[in-house]
Amino acid sequence: MTIEILPDHLRPCSSHFRDGVPSHLGRRYDSSGRFLTERGNTVVCHLASGSESERAIAAARQRYLETAEAQNLAFTAETSLHMTLFKGIIDSRRERPFWAHDVPVETPVDDMTAIFIDRLAGFEPGPVFQMEVTHATPLGLVLDGVSMKDRAALKAWRDRLSDLLGYRHPDHDAYVFHITFAYMLRYFDDAEILRWQPFLDQIVADIRQRAPIIELKAPAFCAFDDMNHFEELLVFSPETLTPAV
Repeated sequence: MTIEILPDHLRPCSSHFRDGVPSHLGRRYDSSGRFLTERGNTVVCHLASGSESERAIAAARQRYLETAEAQNLAFTAETSLHMTLFKGIIDSRRERPFWAHDVPVETPVDDMTAIFIDRLAGFEPGPVFQMEVTHATPLGLVLDGVSMKDRAALKAWRDRLSDLLGYRHPDHDAYVFHITFAYMLRYFDDAEILRWQPFLDQIVADIRQRAPIIELKAPAFCAFDDMNHFEELLVFSPETLTPAV
């Protein structure tokens, strides 16, 4: 196995393909791994409490923590585990198209959250969708809809939220769904990332065996002060997104 054939989803964590310091270091978290205040809002699906999915993903996160390379990573709180459905605004990125086109970029975060709550009043939940883990990286898990119907449902949610809230990120149509475990403190060197490739493949295999469909709570509009807690302010459906029976 050589570094030149490293899969694309692992290259952003490799010093062979990245130089300098990770983009969020010094703004979202410091060099000790302590998370800094970076306020904003977002639409996420938390893991279904007490589910086999939650247990399998927590076990995978713990295996990351037990590796020698864990020192390269800043781990978020286990209670923050979620899948982002649609990114909101964030205090550290006040520019178009990452901010509502009809609201000044100087608007305080709390005011933006209140504006979005008003816009979301009466929002009709989109279709139910099912997610599966497709890959793992040193930062966490990559997810996708199980079927074409699920992927169409995800697109419908995201398109409607974009239209309602008034912005569309450049990666809107190519957004990669994920569950974050950690952020980079230092990129992995060649030996580390190559050692992790089979480790990560096994993580995916173990999760897919235990939880082939990831059980998620209904999408919720949340506010956050940092990456360790996402407070649910509006829940878009009382149903949990669980496998069909």
